[in-house]
Amino acid sequence: MNRRRVVVVEAPCRLHFGFLDLSETADRCYGSLGLTLEGLATRLRAEPAGDLSASGPQAERVLGSLRLLAQQLSLPGGVRLTVETAIPEHVGLGSGTQLALAVGAAVARLYDLDLPPREIARLLDRGARSGIGVGAFEQGGFIVDGGRRGEAPPPVVSRVPFPEAWRVILIFDREARGLHGPAEMEAFRRLPPFPEEAAGRLCRLVLLKALPALLEADVASFGAAVSELQRVVGDHFAPAQGGRFASPRVAQVLAWLEGQGAAGVGQSSWGPTGFALAGSEAEALALVRDLEARWGDGGPLSFRVCRARNQGAALSVEEEQRPGIRAALRMARR
Repeated sequence: MNRRRVVVVEAPCRLHFGFLDLSETADRCYGSLGLTLEGLATRLRAEPAGDLSASGPQAERVLGSLRLLAQQLSLPGGVRLTVETAIPEHVGLGSGTQLALAVGAAVARLYDLDLPPREIARLLDRGARSGIGVGAFEQGGFIVDGGRRGEAPPPVVSRVPFPEAWRVILIFDREARGLHGPAEMEAFRRLPPFPEEAAGRLCRLVLLKALPALLEADVASFGAAVSELQRVVGDHFAPAQGGRFASPRVAQVLAWLEGQGAAGVGQSSWGPTGFALAGSEAEALALVRDLEARWGDGGPLSFRVCRARNQGAALSVEEEQRPGIRAALRMARR
């Protein structure tokens, strides 16, 4: 009773490389692959309180998740959440799922609840189509999920560490946002049927090219597999997002990077954020210098080099002595 527990959770961002089967006719549908990244993360602090409150970036969204959890879990007390940093919203980096999982993990640890990430995702209605966000939170690295069946988030069927030397170049468009919410749901509803042969081709591409290349640290073959998957999936989503990629500016950069020999290029989720793969930091930095020379004069585009993150979210617990107790101790020493 004399100490206050403070839980700190840092949830990493992720790239979503695309789906494997959008037909929704098989026993399991969707199936997806993605990569956890360092450098952009949601970090929040949770501590006991008399009621439920949230402050900092995306506070209203945090408070909504907190209230929903409190209703379902019958918490023995309140929670005060402080968001210190947040993954940018609606740009394709998984901000919503990582925020929800961070809130749930913080609350669970604060009150010693047995609440794994997959259960948090179910309670907060995250991971409906893809298991990449939950996988990134749980274990990081390069992740493939096995598709959705029922209401639970799709299970992770493969997790491979990403080579330490490889880098990812992110391309941001500050004047664009990806589809989300009702617009996203409507876009999925209006998509044309996905050909069965295309689904088979993508599954072979991941199993027989991308995963072996990753295990053998063959950046050219891995990148080629990612680029091919992006072409197939991006063209399928083109009616909903106005082209293979959501942002024409990002599309122009990706075409230039591909022409310069970047190992693999694409768009994360609904975008607009694009990405390119490089086999080393030196190569990535050289490409970014060229990008900034061409597009980086204060316009809407910006660029960042990231390394992969081969671990999941970080959680720590601080036991702080209550201020009143500290004051009493000081008085007792006098």
